[in-house]
Amino acid sequence: MKNETRKKFNYAVSKVAEVNGIQDASVKFSVEPSIGQKMVDKVRESSAFLKRINIIPVDEMEGEAIALTKGSTIASRTNTKSGTPRKPIDPTGLESNTYKCVQTNFDVALRYEKMDAWAKFSNFYEKWQKFVNDTIALDMIMIGFNGKSTAVTTDRATNPLLQDVNIGWLEKIRTVAPERYMKEVVDASGKVNVGLNGDYKNLDALVTDAVNNLISELHQDATDLVVICGRSLLNDKNFAIVNNSSDNTDTLAGQVILSQKQIGGLPAARVPFFPDNALLVTSLDNLSIYFLEDAKRRQIIDNSSMDQVEEFQSSNDAYVVENYEKVALVENITIIE
Repeated sequence: MKNETRKKFNYAVSKVAEVNGIQDASVKFSVEPSIGQKMVDKVRESSAFLKRINIIPVDEMEGEAIALTKGSTIASRTNTKSGTPRKPIDPTGLESNTYKCVQTNFDVALRYEKMDAWAKFSNFYEKWQKFVNDTIALDMIMIGFNGKSTAVTTDRATNPLLQDVNIGWLEKIRTVAPERYMKEVVDASGKVNVGLNGDYKNLDALVTDAVNNLISELHQDATDLVVICGRSLLNDKNFAIVNNSSDNTDTLAGQVILSQKQIGGLPAARVPFFPDNALLVTSLDNLSIYFLEDAKRRQIIDNSSMDQVEEFQSSNDAYVVENYEKVALVENITIIE
């Protein structure tokens, strides 16, 4: 590491220590909740998708989901003259919906030669931190749509989509609410065929049926429902980008790409790392990530034995579907030409 680079690096590390009220950021420390919230906000700002879902601090490692979407009607009338008391209704629903936060490590290394290259910028640490935040955001999205287990020791080679880091939204729908999940139409076929001679003539018919039969009647007419699709279902001509016209497709990683077309009368959206031959009907605010408020840890080390700087971050997270009655998941979709 060049001397000028080291000066900038030492200054950045000292600022991290100062902000967190500690003497040395090279020793593992607990991030203050207010600073932790700012770190989460920075990650969230880097992804349009994360801005549209909920990222919520919680006090307990395990507990009941907050239930941010309506789970029941509340309008009623009672003849109190007969001595019958009015009965208030919990609009969040009565069914148990639990979460469990598990530790996730977001550890990064930067070689000295790359540090020297980044140090040419006056705000090199801010640029590096934004790069790290973007990477964390994409990993969180990947886990949300592909996570299936919480391995004691994860294996990136075997699980390139981070399937073993945490249990994501789709896996929770499969296991907690199988009545909201379609993986085949004909028993043991393992397919949902879409085409002239298929189970459904087109995707519109499939989405309409999913809404009518998998989503609770209470939410079938919700105006905030969207269809999140895998990239194999819709080709590029059906996915003309309606984001800001100044956006470059190379900069849209982590973003929500909206289609100019609808599927089954609902807006279609493509999100990074969503399974190719699947679709999910829900509202985006029905998906949440909870993090344990006082459990964020951080450490920044100059590891001269490896000629690199290492930054260790950890967070205890849970992926939560707020209301299972407002979801419909369809997988194994096969388009018949």
